[in-house]
Amino acid sequence: MGIEPLELACTSTRGVLANVTPEQLDLPTPCASWQVRNIINHLVGLTHWFATGITTGVTPPQPDETNYADGDFLTAYDGGIQDSLAAFNAPGALDRTVKLPFGEFPGTMFLALATNDTFTHGWDVAKATGQSTDLNRELAEQVLAQARAAIPDQFRGATGPRRSGRSSRWPDAAPAADRLAGFLGRTP
Repeated sequence: MGIEPLELACTSTRGVLANVTPEQLDLPTPCASWQVRNIINHLVGLTHWFATGITTGVTPPQPDETNYADGDFLTAYDGGIQDSLAAFNAPGALDRTVKLPFGEFPGTMFLALATNDTFTHGWDVAKATGQSTDLNRELAEQVLAQARAAIPDQFRGATGPRRSGRSSRWPDAAPAADRLAGFLGRTP
């Protein structure tokens, strides 16, 4: 397994971010209590968080929440993507175990988490800003299958570590990225 899914997720999300205007930064998103700016800041911070985690084997307590949205966030995201992809692509990186606040995971599962978060938060921004949410269908199907296999009910909602909200049902005919978002707790 290589890092191609993460590369595709980064490319997809970058395409969404490239279409965000300053007037859209304060729009609400499918992520409760977050505006577009919060997700942009989170996405850029995640690139560094993932890079640190796969490089050192331990993630920082939380992703960097610097305010990138009020600056050239696309350039900041590009730099973070480069760092993250280089870290995941380093020899032996995917063979490492990474310690997160909620457990230890093999490097390949950490890569899947990075891919899921990057892709899904790109969907959140697309939905909030009125862009198409029919993002990379093949990748969406792959990430959805991985999420269904990896996210147990105890990781959902207020009773668990809340890595994902309660699953909501989207029509089977909905684009795969919408069904993924629904599985992760977003509502139609």
